[in-house]
Amino acid sequence: MIGRLKRVPLREVWSDEARDFTPWLQNNLDLLNEALGLSLTSAEREQAAGDFRVDLTAEDDTGNQVIIENQLERSNHDHLGKVITYLAAFEAKAAVWIVANPRPEHVSAITWLNESYSGHHFYLVKVEVVQIGNSDVAPILTLIVGPSYVTDEAVETKREFSERHHLRYQFWSELLDRARTQTSLHASISPSHYPSVAAGSGIPRVRLQYAIQEHSARVELYIDRGTDTQEENKSIFDQLYQHKDEIEDQFGESLIWDRLDENRGSLIRKSVDKGGYRDENWQDAQEAMINTMIRFEAALRPFLSQVRL
Repeated sequence: MIGRLKRVPLREVWSDEARDFTPWLQNNLDLLNEALGLSLTSAEREQAAGDFRVDLTAEDDTGNQVIIENQLERSNHDHLGKVITYLAAFEAKAAVWIVANPRPEHVSAITWLNESYSGHHFYLVKVEVVQIGNSDVAPILTLIVGPSYVTDEAVETKREFSERHHLRYQFWSELLDRARTQTSLHASISPSHYPSVAAGSGIPRVRLQYAIQEHSARVELYIDRGTDTQEENKSIFDQLYQHKDEIEDQFGESLIWDRLDENRGSLIRKSVDKGGYRDENWQDAQEAMINTMIRFEAALRPFLSQVRL
């Protein structure tokens, strides 16, 4: 049986641009990176630029600032002006403008900016959401206009991302195989090419997850129960934080407690200093991550069961 692809109205997925889409993009920056061929990190929301606030700022792989402006509607002159204003205010090297429907005149304007301003890069990105039958909805970010080097290096970028995805998939395959011999926590989880793999904690949308980067790794409890849940997320975090000393005594080490007041979700995490997916000592890193996760879950479990929703 072959399903039919349909497009889903953006507002059915993200009803509010600032409260829903921007936090989602902040937590899924890897999807934007894939569309642009970049390695943006350290995304922060609502940074002030005079009387205005840019949706997101990030850093590229050389530490240069990048501004990101979101618009879940047809592109307009107002947002084009904001893009240029924020670029100047933050002395950024690149600007990303994400829209639902790029107007031809704005495609031409971004092309002209790329051709006219050496040392600054402008990206116009179209966002869509699709679905097949009753499947989960899936976002699609498509680069409409970018600096000329995007085209020149498209083949190399594709190769780099393919390599990254392959390495992460192989890393998770090996880790999950090792973990199944020691704990059932992630026994039903399949490997993926994403930066993290997660299992349930007993509370819906509160996840115990492994996370990996090029040269670092961590285990974490990620608390984000979905749209319009910031108050609930913070309550869960606060209830656990009341038992911080007991949890850390059971775990045997201190943990990092990130309430993340400006974000919807919260994190409790522990770094594992044995390298990442681009390092050679995968076995050491995986064993350390599994051991840390077992202790982490055991320390949190009694108090997760007491959380009041």
